[in-house]
Amino acid sequence: MYLIFFLTWVIFNGKLNLEITLFGLVIAGLMYFFLIKFLDYKPSTDKLLAKRGLFILYYCLVLFKEIILANVAVLKKLVTERYDVEPIMVEFDAPLQSKFARVLLANSITLTPGTITVSLKENHLQVHCLDKEFGVGIDQSIFVRLLQQMEEIQ
Repeated sequence: MYLIFFLTWVIFNGKLNLEITLFGLVIAGLMYFFLIKFLDYKPSTDKLLAKRGLFILYYCLVLFKEIILANVAVLKKLVTERYDVEPIMVEFDAPLQSKFARVLLANSITLTPGTITVSLKENHLQVHCLDKEFGVGIDQSIFVRLLQQMEEIQ
């Protein structure tokens, strides 16, 4: 987290010289101390964040790909001569342990065109799909599998 604070400082300054580097090191240190002291942050969380960081980046790339594929699918539905959509509500229980993973799943579903997460209560999700075809296998989607793998990283 200290490194993230420092890199944010450097990026916002737009240039790097000795003065900016020294101020950045001190300010990042103060912010990190504040995080530990007052926000109940544990330095061991940094290790987990580092392990999951690359995985989260991979997840974002997969999400981007799925958004593009879903855009194409929705566009196909809209431009075909036979405009026969059958909206459906899909309910399922996500096999995810952490609240973070469940919220990330709900947001990923909502970001994907043609689907909107209507409700998330504990593990239970309710999703509105533009067409019944979009709801098929949503409970075993790539998002669920990737988030399960992320949760296994200790």
